Amino acid sequence: MEVREENTQNGKFPFKLGFGLLFGVVGWLVPYLGINTTLLPAKIQQISPDNKVQIVALLATIAMIVATIANIIEGALSDRTVSRWGKRNPWIFVGMITTVICFFFLTKVTTIVGLIVNWSIYQVALNMMVAPLVAFIADKAPKKYRGSISAFYGVGNNMGQPVGTLIASNFITNISSGIYIFIVFEVVFTLLSLFLIGDGSNVGEKSKKLHGAELFEAFSFPIHGDVRDFYFAVFGKLLFVSAQSIITGYQLYIFTDYIKLSSAGAAHNLSIMSIILLITGVLFGIIGGPLADKFHSLKLLVALATVAMGVGIIVPGLTPSTWTMLVYATLSGAAMGMYNSVDQALNVSVLPNPDNSAKDLGIVNLANSLGQVLGPIVASMVVGFAGYRFIFPAAGLMCFIGAVLIILIRKVK
Repeated sequence: MEVREENTQNGKFPFKLGFGLLFGVVGWLVPYLGINTTLLPAKIQQISPDNKVQIVALLATIAMIVATIANIIEGALSDRTVSRWGKRNPWIFVGMITTVICFFFLTKVTTIVGLIVNWSIYQVALNMMVAPLVAFIADKAPKKYRGSISAFYGVGNNMGQPVGTLIASNFITNISSGIYIFIVFEVVFTLLSLFLIGDGSNVGEKSKKLHGAELFEAFSFPIHGDVRDFYFAVFGKLLFVSAQSIITGYQLYIFTDYIKLSSAGAAHNLSIMSIILLITGVLFGIIGGPLADKFHSLKLLVALATVAMGVGIIVPGLTPSTWTMLVYATLSGAAMGMYNSVDQALNVSVLPNPDNSAKDLGIVNLANSLGQVLGPIVASMVVGFAGYRFIFPAAGLMCFIGAVLIILIRKVK
């Protein structure tokens, strides 16, 4: 695959690509995390308060299975799409429309079965957006600016959780209104993203015909080429995101059931946490990419950020108090900012086959999606066995193991 390095002839930085990626990831991530971490648990609490922890874990398990299959298939099809609107845009647009429909029906669902069906369809639609969007980095980002372009994507990632939670925390008792806000948010930012990136027609581009082993490889996890570093990056990311999601997936219940706050008190502290995460995440996200480009160091920054996340996560396990969650928010916000700013540049650098960039980047990014559902599953088991306090050291250990995997990557400094 030939990378289209826009503006490299005159040395200009591709700002439109950068901001397009930032708005694109904000467009799907803010609604997803706002609903997944706050409004969906609140709705489950309304429908079945006695089984809420187990239902969150069940939804996460089903979502993980559906997302795994959808991400690989949709990413591979995106790599081979030829149309007047480009290879990525049709998938992102259809994904946006379908997720909006799912959000609308989420406001109408009154049963756990209905939630499961709706959330499963949503996972299929969501991955139509995620896998093609991140592939724009491999498609269009000049190599010398890859760290900085990744930082735009990372800043969008850093804004996802705090902005989503900040919005959602105001609608815990009015869930449907919050979902409608997220629908508008997603449509506006996704369309703005597609306009800025401006990926035009690729009619006439030859799409590689697949048969035999090539067909299998196009729709499967990579097994040929330099896959060692690729899988270290995948599992390092999976552990990082899972650890983070152990806390974010149950943050409402941590405040109400572990720290023993009222719903109003929980909403207030979630808002404060969101502001802290937003400020620290964006600040460290802005400086991470340029530092990586300047010092040519991706692996070390990702590993250090993973360790910092682990340290921050351990703190709330010391005592059930609001101040420990605010310390966690400060450290984890800085860690996520640095991590997300250079993570995608690291991922692009370890791709085993550029012809399968969307599919393979989708698999790496699948670690992000799977981590967001695996975390609550782990948390549910730990809470059921030992109580809330022990989810914090468990998540911290996952981060430290993830940092080791990143350090073991060979082909990237």
